[in-house]
Amino acid sequence: MPGQFEAIPGGGAAVALDEVEISIIRSLAVQLLELIGPGPAEDASDDPLAELFAEGPSEPPTDPVLQRLLPDAYGGPGSEKADGDELRAYSSEFRRFTENDLRAKKRDDAVVVIRCLDAMTSKDEGGAVLKLSADESRHWLGALNDLRLAIGARLEVTDEDDTDLLYRLPDSDPRKPMVMAYLWLGGLQETLVGTLIA
Repeated sequence: MPGQFEAIPGGGAAVALDEVEISIIRSLAVQLLELIGPGPAEDASDDPLAELFAEGPSEPPTDPVLQRLLPDAYGGPGSEKADGDELRAYSSEFRRFTENDLRAKKRDDAVVVIRCLDAMTSKDEGGAVLKLSADESRHWLGALNDLRLAIGARLEVTDEDDTDLLYRLPDSDPRKPMVMAYLWLGGLQETLVGTLIA
């Protein structure tokens, strides 16, 4: 089980993590929460439908990581699909009514990761086995995907060829720790997907 998720009875998953791995995942999840930002301010009214009709931003974020996490519905800058005022208008409208929900989902996923890690109890060797329910596993899958997208955006990974180049970076390259985290999270994500479809 070291380094990979395995299915457990009830539809959940388990993985052995040492203290360093726990610390890395937790730190990345906290950074993701900070990047996504807080939820919309609470509406002063008691109208239960107010949140449903709350409008979000209509312009795409400027940060490359947020652009990757919150992409345009009809293609972004530099995309063939981004040509034309009409498509930009559709994308703007789509973002206005979906971005708040997408951010909330990403926040929820990251919070579940942090809470699961905080609830772990260490074993003698400085690590522990993380056991997730089926619902927690789905949140973890979303968060692992978001973490990889965020790191990939920072590393400027856009396709499989870029990933292949990462394997050949020399140890002296300052991006190497981020590359190692990117590849490791990819392995975790892949094995977690395997448990969910088994």
